[in-house]
Amino acid sequence: MSWRWLRHEWTLAILGGLLLAMVLTWPTMRDPKHTVPGDIGDPTVFAWQVAWGGHALRTDPLGIWDSNTFYPSPNSLAFTDTLLGYAPFGMIGSGMDAAVLRYNLLYVLLHALAFIGAYALTRQLGAHPIGAAVAGVAWAYAPWRLAHAGHMNVISTGGIALSLAMIARGHGWSLRHGHRPERHRPGWALAGWLVAAWQITLGLATGLVFVYVVLIVCLAAAAFFAWSWWRRRERPGFGRRLLVADLVGGAFFGAATLYMGTAYLQVVDLNPQAGRSLDWTRMFSPPWQGLFIAPTESWLWGDRHAVAREQLSWPPEMALMPGLAVIVLAGMGLFFSVFRLRHRVLLALGVVVTALLSLGSTLGRDGDPGYLTLSKVLPGWDALRTPGRLMVWISLLLAILAAGAVSAIVAAVLRPASRPEASEKPAASDESDEARQSDKADGGDEAEEESGKPAGGLRSVRQLAVRAALLLPLALVLVEGINRTPHPEVPPYPSAMRGAPEPILVLPSEGVLEMPVMLWSTNGFPRIPNGIVTWVPTTQEQIRSVSTAFPDASSVAYLRQMGFRSVLVVRSWVPGTPWEAVPDRPVDGLGIVREEIDGNILYRLN
Repeated sequence: MSWRWLRHEWTLAILGGLLLAMVLTWPTMRDPKHTVPGDIGDPTVFAWQVAWGGHALRTDPLGIWDSNTFYPSPNSLAFTDTLLGYAPFGMIGSGMDAAVLRYNLLYVLLHALAFIGAYALTRQLGAHPIGAAVAGVAWAYAPWRLAHAGHMNVISTGGIALSLAMIARGHGWSLRHGHRPERHRPGWALAGWLVAAWQITLGLATGLVFVYVVLIVCLAAAAFFAWSWWRRRERPGFGRRLLVADLVGGAFFGAATLYMGTAYLQVVDLNPQAGRSLDWTRMFSPPWQGLFIAPTESWLWGDRHAVAREQLSWPPEMALMPGLAVIVLAGMGLFFSVFRLRHRVLLALGVVVTALLSLGSTLGRDGDPGYLTLSKVLPGWDALRTPGRLMVWISLLLAILAAGAVSAIVAAVLRPASRPEASEKPAASDESDEARQSDKADGGDEAEEESGKPAGGLRSVRQLAVRAALLLPLALVLVEGINRTPHPEVPPYPSAMRGAPEPILVLPSEGVLEMPVMLWSTNGFPRIPNGIVTWVPTTQEQIRSVSTAFPDASSVAYLRQMGFRSVLVVRSWVPGTPWEAVPDRPVDGLGIVREEIDGNILYRLN
């Protein structure tokens, strides 16, 4: 029994996804306690976010939005996109080393989930396991994602594909066979909605588009059932249990969306400067060439596209190549596929429309009609300042088309050799195989998996060669997924911060220097005014302005009034900043204590 379980398709898919994630994100796990992928900017912030979420769940779940950063501003966790869905992982371990290790583990696992999600989706839609594997790799390790190694909120998309797979399975629907009421599975549909709700809590950078996609799909499904009822004058075969599952699951999905959206709306209400104008969108809108340019982190294409990348004003958000192999395979999938023609046309139309929207303001007249039109009419869309991130959906649609093409190739090559009788009754044979395997795979055509025994000799060698050749598309997308992402070491925790009375102000307080400070605060979570977002909270701006004169009578009085009990100056960071003269100023008569600790300076204000 255990051997059969180990050989089961989904066991192999999950284990394979984990192994691929380890290999294709390497060297993330070489030193997971001290290095992070990408740079020491955003990864340190997201490592802090997950750690804070776990800390809040243990100590004060209702106060999770009032984080220890940006003191004394309320609702500070919602100042930027938030990985709230990973908060339960933050309950495992404590301190800065655990925060970095946890981040790296999640970084690897999110890639595994993206592969498994796309694999499950394309299998449910009718792809062969090889085609599904191609889709999984093409989506989870698309070259454009490599530029976002530090943006965990952008690349945490596995729940999107997985939830769609579960919901499609629950409704007995696939691209290959359409709707089959006898295959309704309400439990799967409910599970899919719950996964979708969890996905929303991983941030609205990709989640908000997901919400609108789900709304479009639901409206299309409702229109289909209405048309079916009108045409046939009979109630469509939907089922009460499935309807209940959709209503309950949809309620959870809507509640998660409202919960996240409300937190961000409260921030904008209290901080008008937090709103983003469309100028942000215009700044990050890529030219059409960006759709075919890979980021520098791509091992295969990085150097080859260096000259083209120099023409982009903001390469990290404009180098959007989904992968040459998946583009070619998706093109083949338009003409040669296991999916129905009308579905292929719809998928291709989705690619074109989404690609045009991803150009932002560079499309037509300032993106109107286009992406900027949506920013003006759809609630929340104006906060999505980077239109290129729609590549999440472009690459998923391309991966589905590619899976259909690869599956058709596999069927054409394997079926004549293994099922010579299939030519007599192909449709009945396929359907009987699927019926027999319905509980083992998500709606895919299992006929290709029922291969006969090889005849031996030269024929066996040829069959092995043919089967090996079928893995070529998978090898091509794998090669394009190889990274050369840097893995810098995070700044070590300053010993002067340990035991310092809180709230603590860490100087200098500006720009990217705030990010490691947020990570340092995972050791005990002292209240700090430090933090970084694309806008500056009023209180933080005042603290920064006053502290440039520290230590003098007025700055000390102000900081004491704000409740601060200590100030830490990181001496190696102050040269060239407005706080450059702070270490040399006297403290006589100010009633504070100055200590030199391992090259840094700690001022005790109480």
